[in-house]
Amino acid sequence: MNYVNLKNYGLSEQFEQEAALYKGLYLSRVSEQRSELYKVICEQGELHASVSGKLLYSAGGAVDFPAVGDWVMIDRMEGNAGNAVISHILKRKSVFTRKSAGTSNALQIVAANIDIVFICMSLNADFNLRRLERYLSIAWDSMALPVIVLTKSDLCDNLQQKLVEIAAVSVGTDVIVCSGIEATGIESTRAYITEGKTIAFIGSSGVGKSTLINRLMDKDFLAAKEIRKNDDKGRHTTTHRQLVLLPCGGIVIDTPGMRELQLCAGNLQKAFEDIEELSLKCKYKDCTHLTEPGCAIRKAIEAGQLSENRFGNYLKLQREIAYEGLSSRQLEQEKINRMFGSKQEMKRTMRHVKEKRERGRP
Repeated sequence: MNYVNLKNYGLSEQFEQEAALYKGLYLSRVSEQRSELYKVICEQGELHASVSGKLLYSAGGAVDFPAVGDWVMIDRMEGNAGNAVISHILKRKSVFTRKSAGTSNALQIVAANIDIVFICMSLNADFNLRRLERYLSIAWDSMALPVIVLTKSDLCDNLQQKLVEIAAVSVGTDVIVCSGIEATGIESTRAYITEGKTIAFIGSSGVGKSTLINRLMDKDFLAAKEIRKNDDKGRHTTTHRQLVLLPCGGIVIDTPGMRELQLCAGNLQKAFEDIEELSLKCKYKDCTHLTEPGCAIRKAIEAGQLSENRFGNYLKLQREIAYEGLSSRQLEQEKINRMFGSKQEMKRTMRHVKEKRERGRP
């Protein structure tokens, strides 16, 4: 039997030490997830697995279940006696989360224990700076290092202009320009992937993640489809998350394309570092950056040094994070506070408007 060296799959001393606490169980890493069924990599190869009844009972939500990239403890290393049972999830060193699609406030783990997040955005119809800011906020919050990967450069006829726009929002984040079709930028991408490092590929549907991973694999490992000619978009092909070992020794996690990315948390201080630094220069510490004199942010916008759209998105994401988990009554109170300062101020404003209307009657 060929034994698997788990260090090739990112095993570190931290996980080894924690795993030693669980006697009679075996360490493995989740490599694939399809609904409630998992695949895990252990020293004796890949196994199908499911969660234990105890883990199922104690889970408070989706984040309490295993995710691709997790290190877990299982009850066996051979699959001839049925599926392995996952009893424990080891402490995550990083995790990329988002709110589940739709109206639910439930959290969803996209990938766990990642070192680098490749935020993939194509240079054709998918190009969207506001969405990129959203991705960066979550990536910085995940505790992994974000890298912006601009794909499909072969379809872009104004690359330099796009790079100028990216520079205004990337705030020191590395940027790679590549084309899976022309195989440009592949080596620049490969330079970030070293032995034992885990990289997650994140992005919208059809931006070329699978094509790029195939280039890194030096073979057509993942299904990828060409761009549709009628709308300049790719068709999303990845239907589930999976962990793949690269020939260079690194590990990549391919994820399904995201049609929407709602924030449950985000590191706005890092993603909008330029705005945070400007706010420190405002005349008043509680400056709302709307009409106050001496506002450094308004001054930067008027001087063309800061985009009004970028600042507007910063405020939008702030509100989105602040509202997470609030009840309908709390949400209403927050909206009142934002519009009027307090409920008492709202009543005074409404009374003032009413009196003004009555004075204007004949």
